[in-house]
Amino acid sequence: MSEPITAVMCGAGGRGYYAYGPYALQHPDELRFVAVAEPDDVRRERFAADHGIPPERRYRTWEEMFAAGRLADACFNMTQDGDHLASTLGALEAGYDVLLEKPMANRLADTVALVQAAERHGRLLQICHVLRYTPFFATLNSILASGRLGDIITVEHRENVAYWHMAHSFVRGNWRNVASSSPMLLAKCCHDLDILVWNASSPVERLSSVGSLMHYRPEHAPPGATARCTDPCPVGPDCPFDARRLYLNMDISHWPVTAITHDLSYEGRLRALESGPYGRCVYRCDNDVVDHQVVTMQLASGASVVLVMHGHSHEEHRSMRYDGTRATLRGRFGGGTGSIEIHDHLTGRVEEVAIPPATSGHGGGDFGVVRSFVRALRGVEPPLTSARESLESHLLAFAAEEARLQGSVVDMADFRARAEAAARSLGPQAA
Repeated sequence: MSEPITAVMCGAGGRGYYAYGPYALQHPDELRFVAVAEPDDVRRERFAADHGIPPERRYRTWEEMFAAGRLADACFNMTQDGDHLASTLGALEAGYDVLLEKPMANRLADTVALVQAAERHGRLLQICHVLRYTPFFATLNSILASGRLGDIITVEHRENVAYWHMAHSFVRGNWRNVASSSPMLLAKCCHDLDILVWNASSPVERLSSVGSLMHYRPEHAPPGATARCTDPCPVGPDCPFDARRLYLNMDISHWPVTAITHDLSYEGRLRALESGPYGRCVYRCDNDVVDHQVVTMQLASGASVVLVMHGHSHEEHRSMRYDGTRATLRGRFGGGTGSIEIHDHLTGRVEEVAIPPATSGHGGGDFGVVRSFVRALRGVEPPLTSARESLESHLLAFAAEEARLQGSVVDMADFRARAEAAARSLGPQAA
């Protein structure tokens, strides 16, 4: 049996610790973490203890870790969006193949620069577009590739973000502000756009977009609402976003509760709400990302695609519809499970397609992307997608944001050329 792939972890937070780290614990013959870089002491020591990482390989910053030389085969980069460019360039320069959390970066030129850098160094840069690796979307893609639906005419894809998820991540949390994180569509839907690109097998020629921050604004605060949910707030009992209800009553062993504090006791969670960002009234935060956005795309094939994202759903799920010349496909994906129905035009019959069970988060995609990365490094099979292919979804997200802000229709050939030129202007250190 071959030796396991060795890796270093940059960022041992929610994705690094909970989503990808467990793969090595469950498959020690395939993957082993030998070093970790994490500024938070508790998170760093927790990850190191779980993976048996010695004290001399526990670093506060990725700069310190990369300065120690090449310690492993690969780097898992799970840092915050704004740190992706510098840390990934550092990993590539240090000689690592890189598994990078989405989005690749939060600026257009930076995403292109990362792809150019990986190509220049001859390194594998794989993006955590986890939906591709789920049994659900693999089945969906196989159906479309088979021609069962005929020629695809229209596609509708909805990313229905639950109201509590929107409040946690995009109003109170790390991805609430464009300047400090990413545009909403890039942060939440770049892997939805990746799925649409994968399934369409035809490039997007032009797109337009509308959307705004409609609800989570100061003027929508109920009369008497306080700055924090832990203050004596008279509207708390009638507010679906009341932080006390969300974080004090939820399962403390799972996200999002695990994101607000290391002390998950009742008292610890209450203290976090009293002093941290997650206890703030959703109408009195410094958020500016949209809470709904629609993107309309025209493909080279002539088909039209609509992506709808909103943060007001009763439950977390994605729904989709593909209308072809021979059949219509309806799908639903959420809660780790999914369903697909095919409505045949000729016979009128409805087929319910069986979906293999998921074995990890994101409907099996979390472990799926790690498995693909490890197998690619071992030479067992090529990666399902390249960094260059993953870049397209980011370009679409940035183009949609430009279209939304300017009220324009974006020609994607022109936009791609502008993006490549912008990356080259960053200089050789980035490209």
